[in-house]
Amino acid sequence: MGTSESGGMTRPSVLGRPRDSGRDLAILDATLALLTEVGYEQLSMEAVAGRSGAAKTTIYRRYPGKATLVAAAVERRAPAKPPQPAGESLREVVHSLTAWLARSISEQDVGLLGALFTGMRNDAQLAQAMRRILRRDENAMTDSLVQQAAERLAPGAATLFAEVAPALIVHRVVVVGEPCDAAFVEHLVDDILLPLLRRT
Repeated sequence: MGTSESGGMTRPSVLGRPRDSGRDLAILDATLALLTEVGYEQLSMEAVAGRSGAAKTTIYRRYPGKATLVAAAVERRAPAKPPQPAGESLREVVHSLTAWLARSISEQDVGLLGALFTGMRNDAQLAQAMRRILRRDENAMTDSLVQQAAERLAPGAATLFAEVAPALIVHRVVVVGEPCDAAFVEHLVDDILLPLLRRT
């Protein structure tokens, strides 16, 4: 125990050794890499320990189970908060958010997305954790849309945007296997989203 300058006893600032952020990143990076390579069902804490160089006991201290570990790895890689939409018209606002969303989803590895979808079907704990992350991202999108264009949106339009736009982008990337290029974003905005979202 140490003493303070006033002579009183002080508590240690941390118990044990301080947490190594570099080790955390290695564990989470190894988790994502293995998830993409072998899928959720075959992912093991032993494999993550081997790939990251961390002891299995270290991983279990940080993440008590596989679902918790995978969710933490995904959350670290999750898209940042949507940028402030450029432009003032409803089309400019919707296009800005849709283009950002398309870039964010397209940057994810297709194998990783597939592994997560499969894992969510078979592991209720992972599904719950992933839905928490997805709801957080959905709230960020809807808040941004409402702040910029509330008076021009149909009732419930922000929630509809958060449901429809990601679903069609994921379908394009994972199922169709085509890029979310500028032409696709324009089609999604002009032919699908604006007719659904615009106040009549």
